[in-house]
Amino acid sequence: MPTLHDAEVVPGLPAGVRAWTTTRVMGSFGLGSGEPVADVMARWGALQDDLAALGIERLACAHQVHGDGVTVHDAGWHGWLRGRSADGHVTASRGTALAVTVADCTPVLVWHSAGAVAALHAGWRGTAARILDRGLDALARLGFPPDECGVWLGPAICGPCYEVGPEVLGAVHGVSFDAKGYLDVRAVLSAQAEARGVGQVVTAPGCSRCHTDRYFSHRGGDAGRMLGIIALT
Repeated sequence: MPTLHDAEVVPGLPAGVRAWTTTRVMGSFGLGSGEPVADVMARWGALQDDLAALGIERLACAHQVHGDGVTVHDAGWHGWLRGRSADGHVTASRGTALAVTVADCTPVLVWHSAGAVAALHAGWRGTAARILDRGLDALARLGFPPDECGVWLGPAICGPCYEVGPEVLGAVHGVSFDAKGYLDVRAVLSAQAEARGVGQVVTAPGCSRCHTDRYFSHRGGDAGRMLGIIALT
């Protein structure tokens, strides 16, 4: 069973924060495909074993709906929590990992050096709904302002690979379009983060559609799903 050494690790994080995305070689973590349940659950089990070795006893994720719902997770529980109808997670409790599933959508991982993190699932709908703002707002309410945070935009479909209709462009950019065009979701998310004064915004170089040898791509016909994970140790 592939373990965390096969993951794409986010560099330059403050002490006590770990973050990574899984890759194709690690297998799919999607719970909605036709793959045998035992195989998928074995990967989730191996992930929890790897987290436990890092002193992380809680793993939170959710059934995602391409919205702007963000859940704040406290301590006081152990194991694997899978909520419903949420696309973002925030915690300031050490020993907690947060995960979102992606395969072209952007895994947005946010951290504050004083001890808070967020994981957000941002496709075009979530980006148009400003899920990044919702995550930053939740962190700010806990005492971690955006201008002290860092944001990492993980492997996702790149602009030249992502042709969309005028209704999608209009929803994301807030103006009318008359024809199809290309949408760089991570560029929009980066601009949203910078507008909030986020101190550090880093975009991963990988494109899920260009590099299907390394990543799962929904547009590329994959049913598999990767994870974007961030944890407080």
